[in-house]
Amino acid sequence: MHQVIHTGERPFSCDECGKSFTKSGNLKTHQLIHTGERPFSCDECGKSFTQSGSLKKHQLIHTGEKPFSCGDCGKSFTQSASLKTHQLIHTGERPFSCGDCGKSFTKFGHLKTHQLIHTGERPFSCDECGKSFTHSGHLKTHQLIHSGERPFSCDECGKSFTKSGNLKTHQLIHTGERLFSCDQCGRAFTQSNGLKSHLVTHSGIKAYSCDICGKTFSLKQSRNTHLRIHTGHDVYSCDQCGKQFAINTRLQRHMFTHSEERPYKCDLCEKTFKSPYYLKAHQQIHTRKTLQVHLL
Repeated sequence: MHQVIHTGERPFSCDECGKSFTKSGNLKTHQLIHTGERPFSCDECGKSFTQSGSLKKHQLIHTGEKPFSCGDCGKSFTQSASLKTHQLIHTGERPFSCGDCGKSFTKFGHLKTHQLIHTGERPFSCDECGKSFTHSGHLKTHQLIHSGERPFSCDECGKSFTKSGNLKTHQLIHTGERLFSCDQCGRAFTQSNGLKSHLVTHSGIKAYSCDICGKTFSLKQSRNTHLRIHTGHDVYSCDQCGKQFAINTRLQRHMFTHSEERPYKCDLCEKTFKSPYYLKAHQQIHTRKTLQVHLL
């Protein structure tokens, strides 16, 4: 049986699709794909598998056991294959490269998904609306829009999401953690996209202009919000002076100008302000000073 590996002979072939194998056992397991039979099921959650080995690997999820650990960083995994792939991060090796653009990957599956960009193929389509995707996972996430299902919910406030990544980002609101900070002014953000948008304000580039009055903006969203002033849609007016705003929070900020009260005080210098917005802007002065001291 072993010598078949060297000869390249595959004597056992599938009547359904023609795929051939060196072992009859492998053929039998393969044929379950066509029959849809999954004889090995998990007692914990009911998920079923075509192979007993796949069931054993799955059961590690329930036990929490991760027997394969990385010698470099200590991170552990349920499967040896996952550990091997992880270790490529430390070596920097990306063994699977694209013949079209040269981009390389740590996983063969990631390469195959990437190559669909060049072919334009989107093999996974939604039965509800016809939208197609390159990855089955993206289709599954999309289908939650139609079902209304939001399987990832926040323990703090109960808000739910279609993606676990969106939940993780949301949870930063409760922890107050802001991982992405601006190296120019110290302002921090919960998402990298928020930081990217903010950095444009430092560049001085204002690529988006209003077709009606010519006013320019660094962000497209800021230009679109400004347009409401001209259209009159969703405009918020001050009942004291009549000034109009495209965003309700800006109206709220403006209302402080009509009051002499200064209830917001800086903990570092005790300077007082009419609004929390002015206090935050002021506190960035202290942040910048701290950054300059560290850079010296």
